[in-house]
Amino acid sequence: MAGGLLLAGLALTGAGAPALADGLPSFEQVRQEFHSSETWLLDRHGQRLQRLRTDFSVRRGDWVALQAVSPALLHAIVLTEDKRFYEHSGVDWAAVGAAAWGNLWNERTRGASTITMQLAGLLNEALRSRPGGRSWGQKWRQLWSARDLEQGWSKAQVLEAYLNLVPFRGELQGIDALSRSLFDKAPHGLDQREAAIAAALLRAPNAPVARVAERACLALQAAQSPWGRDCKALAFYTEAALRRRHFEPEQGDAPHFARYALQQYQAQQGPQEQPLPAELPSSLDAGLQRHAAHTLRRQLQQLQHQHVRDGAVLVLDNASGEVLAWVGSSGAQLSQAAEVDAVQALRQPGSTLKPFLYAQAIAQQRLTAASLLDDSPARIPTAFGLYAPENYDLRYRGWVSVRQALGSSLNIPAVRTLGMVTPDAFAQQLRALGFALPEPAGFYGHSLALGGVDVSLLQLTNAYRTLANGGLHGAVRSARAPADAPRPADAPPRIWDERVAFIVGDMLSDRHARLLTFGTDSALATRFWSAVKTGTSKDMRDNWAIGYTPRFAIGVWVGNADGSPMHDVSGISGAAPVWASVAAYLHARHPAAAPQPPAGLVRLDVHYRPESPDAPPPIDSSRQEWFLPGTEQALFTLPAPTAPGDAASGSAGHAAAARIIEPQPGTIIALDPDIPPANQMLRLQTQAAQAHWWFNGQRVTGLADARRWYWPPMPGQHHIELRSADGRTVYDQVHIEVRGAFLKTDAP
Repeated sequence: MAGGLLLAGLALTGAGAPALADGLPSFEQVRQEFHSSETWLLDRHGQRLQRLRTDFSVRRGDWVALQAVSPALLHAIVLTEDKRFYEHSGVDWAAVGAAAWGNLWNERTRGASTITMQLAGLLNEALRSRPGGRSWGQKWRQLWSARDLEQGWSKAQVLEAYLNLVPFRGELQGIDALSRSLFDKAPHGLDQREAAIAAALLRAPNAPVARVAERACLALQAAQSPWGRDCKALAFYTEAALRRRHFEPEQGDAPHFARYALQQYQAQQGPQEQPLPAELPSSLDAGLQRHAAHTLRRQLQQLQHQHVRDGAVLVLDNASGEVLAWVGSSGAQLSQAAEVDAVQALRQPGSTLKPFLYAQAIAQQRLTAASLLDDSPARIPTAFGLYAPENYDLRYRGWVSVRQALGSSLNIPAVRTLGMVTPDAFAQQLRALGFALPEPAGFYGHSLALGGVDVSLLQLTNAYRTLANGGLHGAVRSARAPADAPRPADAPPRIWDERVAFIVGDMLSDRHARLLTFGTDSALATRFWSAVKTGTSKDMRDNWAIGYTPRFAIGVWVGNADGSPMHDVSGISGAAPVWASVAAYLHARHPAAAPQPPAGLVRLDVHYRPESPDAPPPIDSSRQEWFLPGTEQALFTLPAPTAPGDAASGSAGHAAAARIIEPQPGTIIALDPDIPPANQMLRLQTQAAQAHWWFNGQRVTGLADARRWYWPPMPGQHHIELRSADGRTVYDQVHIEVRGAFLKTDAP
């Protein structure tokens, strides 16, 4: 009787029915407001490149259209949840009556909630079930909401929305997240067995595995499926599926850039809380991104035996600042820290800051590209003691031009140039270029010339882009600017005159200027115009290749994320091959031509001659050189070397001459892995032809001329002595220290 009263009450359609009072939305509104818990990063052509999880409260996949759902799943859902779904108008009155009758007699019956009623609860929070179940008032409103829902929605729309919004298990919501997480496939590929498991989860999403398997097997038996014949096998399969988590929220080719682009997008949106878009357009080029990643992994695989695991590649468009490629890691197969974004990680840049130093000296008209710098041992007093930057090419070239000093990465001339510019002024310029120097210039001192500051690949590549853009420094962009976007009101800041930037680029592109150190055949030599510089930090912890063509700025870092040193890997052998491959890919169809010189430059034939017969012959050939107006000079003379003293006669004179001229006491030598070992020989010099050299207590034998010879330095503390022929008398002695990695050359 009570059941009959209930049915009569529910059949009323008059004023007591809250038709659409609960504000149920339209199907189009639900579809439009649906947001995946992941955002897809799109490349500049609209191609999906990276999936990035952005909502950690729930896991939703993409919205799946009904026609993209497996027929087996549709059948299983309707069979287990709402057998008369296609017959009723939102409420299954027969099921409601059966449920009411069962409740009257305390019988266990199936629930009367239809798919449409469940959807109404999903769409209206006020209708959702609470702990202890829904109240009679909620059930009443849910019934009428379901009726009203089907008056405005089609059956297909109801079923499609339900499948996309219903919670399945744990954080999984919607059929796309379920299919990809548990079965590693799209919803259209689910078979009968998988569909039955999915349907079984709807009744009790977090039920024990055995209960889910039992329900799935019953559903298969009801559908007369052969999978329902062996419930034990299905139980094993169900357990494996529920333990599996295939759905990778960050699958794709640009995980690090996706996070960076998302941060940039959120910063532009401001503090307002807004849902993130399902798709985020970006400036990345998918083809270039994949080529850069593949090239980096291939190079690191070849260097694995030399303790190299990590690397990064960055490509910027010079004109717009748009990021075209951003490879932040070598990937989980090679790296032990694949989550670390090496494009933004801070590292020491080695010699890659030198172009900015020479640019500043040329801009201040302290130097020209043809000026001579002394590449001989330097002893610079500092607050911390004597600074002796004999860190590479320990044979020393004597007087070299600025062009040679930069191209061949000679460190002593760079330190002398920093003395002209001053560390304070250079630090100020580095900050203007975007480098974050947290300490005052005095903290870094003369080591600034040799990369004694932490920088990121992003900062460094964009600074080289400033050179490519004629001295104008612009911001990096993660998204393409609209074609009709207004020009920025403020002009980009100018770091150098465009003529200065051109001169520095001309030096960096000159393969003959690299001859002293790298020879003419190296990875830096491209078939098209390019300006590039390598660098290696102390102890071979980082190596770099940074450069640009007229259209693109390219940066490559190779090393280890944990900061451990590599084994005999330099910028030339580590990063440069990757740089060259990426540059060649970019210019495969359109080789880069040399940029046109800006107006106002002077080009002049320059010549180098010895000042006197005693002066060394010039190592730089006559050539044409670029000058700022008023700084041009055609003839450069090389001064004669300072004589260390005349040899005296007799034993007293011999003792006076038996002094160690080089190296100086307290010398600290830093080996530079960018330089071939043959060019890193330590010169030892004396005027005493009859004296004998001793190293760490051992006599050095086999010298053709003891007055000047070269030793391949080995890391460590070394005690050098000059003794008499019988070894009993010590004429002179010095202590030196060599820092860095071992070179592939045997010591005496």
